[in-house]
Amino acid sequence: MAPETPEVLDIAIVGAGPCALAVAARMRETTPSALFTDAEHQRYHWIRRHKHRATTVPTKGRATKKILIEEKLEKPCGPICKMPKYSMAVYDSSGADWMTKWTCLFRAYNIKTLRSPLFFHVDPRDRDGLKAYAYAKGREKEMVELKGVVGKEISKHLMKKKMKRGPSVNAHTGKSIDERDMQDYYTPSTSLFNDYCQDCIDRYSLNNLVTQADVQSIEYDEHGTDERPDNCFTIKTSTGIQLARTVVLAIGPGMPAPPPFTSNKAEGACHTSQLLKQACLAPHVKAKVESKRTTNVIVVGGGLTSAQIVDLCIKKGVSKVWHIMRDNFKTKHFDLSLDWVAKYKNINQAAFWSADTDEERFEMIMSARNGGSITPAYKAVLESHQTRGKVLRYTKTQIVGKSWDPTSKLWTIQTEPPIPDLPPMDYIYYATGAKADIKAMPLLQSLLQSHPIETVGGLPCLTYDMQWSNDVPLFVAGRLAGLQLGPGAANLEGARAGAERIAWRLQEILGDVDRVGDCDELVDEMEDLRDRAERSWTHLNMFDTLSNGRYD
Repeated sequence: MAPETPEVLDIAIVGAGPCALAVAARMRETTPSALFTDAEHQRYHWIRRHKHRATTVPTKGRATKKILIEEKLEKPCGPICKMPKYSMAVYDSSGADWMTKWTCLFRAYNIKTLRSPLFFHVDPRDRDGLKAYAYAKGREKEMVELKGVVGKEISKHLMKKKMKRGPSVNAHTGKSIDERDMQDYYTPSTSLFNDYCQDCIDRYSLNNLVTQADVQSIEYDEHGTDERPDNCFTIKTSTGIQLARTVVLAIGPGMPAPPPFTSNKAEGACHTSQLLKQACLAPHVKAKVESKRTTNVIVVGGGLTSAQIVDLCIKKGVSKVWHIMRDNFKTKHFDLSLDWVAKYKNINQAAFWSADTDEERFEMIMSARNGGSITPAYKAVLESHQTRGKVLRYTKTQIVGKSWDPTSKLWTIQTEPPIPDLPPMDYIYYATGAKADIKAMPLLQSLLQSHPIETVGGLPCLTYDMQWSNDVPLFVAGRLAGLQLGPGAANLEGARAGAERIAWRLQEILGDVDRVGDCDELVDEMEDLRDRAERSWTHLNMFDTLSNGRYD
């Protein structure tokens, strides 16, 4: 008897973080905010709510005094997809729930507020959904204003004066957020954002999709066998083998930058990503803190994570933290320059998309991100610790030599330039980020051999739809898709923008046909979506019909 062919999924998603959640939610949303105005969005959902009802409207009263009888309508926050259109499974090594690693990292770093503005989130339905959710739940106080951002734009008068003096490429940029956008530039609390993500999970019926498993390899074969159909992926995980027609890779930037120490010295140092699996203070450091002895630690890095670790160490009782970084100390509200986030970002994005080569795009990404930076809020926290003598900061400084004494459990460290009177260190934290290199990922080695892909700076040269190639339906989300999405690929805005592109291509490959026939009434109207997607990926407005001649 021939072996039974395993079930073939429509979509397998590797990773269960924000990028993966954005793709899964987008695949179950028929009216995404990227392509619909608010009025159109309401209209389509009104049709969905009322499609099985009679056209008569119940009323009471007579003539001009007649009023509508209120009906019990479907709750807007209720499930959208009772019968999923595509079979889908999600694999994540961190846990069996969405956002497990995200949640654990935020807890480990004691992060109370996100860095992103309110309109950076994973919900495909509404750009302002997170803000609306906060007001609906009475949680407005959990939206924290970004001080010093709003109202700093260049006025038209000043812009004209600058243009008269001489044209400048940056005449229109700068701090480019005005008072009309004030409410957008608040950041949500961690709990508010997490609850909103859970609301999306519930609304799109995405619970119970995540399996805790380590994906070991992904293979693709155009030619089937008795056990596998044509054009199918074979995904080998720690729990078994799964077949899938398409795969979405949403696993973050890759491996953490390797810290410069050997395993026998790991007792005295770690990369901050390891705090997922260990306490912030190593046992020997914690013992010294509890016995009221002097403790000294070094934090290496100039990004926001380094500031969070510095603050956390002080709160845990460490006597003094030495904060060193190889570059200048940079302060930014976001991980990108403001002109990639605010109202003039389309100008930068247009320049990015019109670049002739992926090498040019990579240079633009590096320039926009410009290394690690710290928010003004954390800058104030660090300065408070510095005032009390708890933190010493050294910029343009690197560790050039170190030796670990396993008996005393202390480091002897040399830096360049030398730090005067640097005492022995109890511990070293490397907050040095992650290196994006798709060719170094173990799970992709089989695919790289059978279907090679070009890379620039470790990032794959994907198609416009963020697909591996036109013949291989594997999609890449997040920072690794930077050559297509731009500098914002690594943040929450990139998660939602990437999900939009991926979803359209997935629907083309899988066939945009509702298996249960639940949306037949919308087929004609939904055809308009494809026209919109081909014309533009920007948010259309109510005056779009004036330019496309629909009512000529």
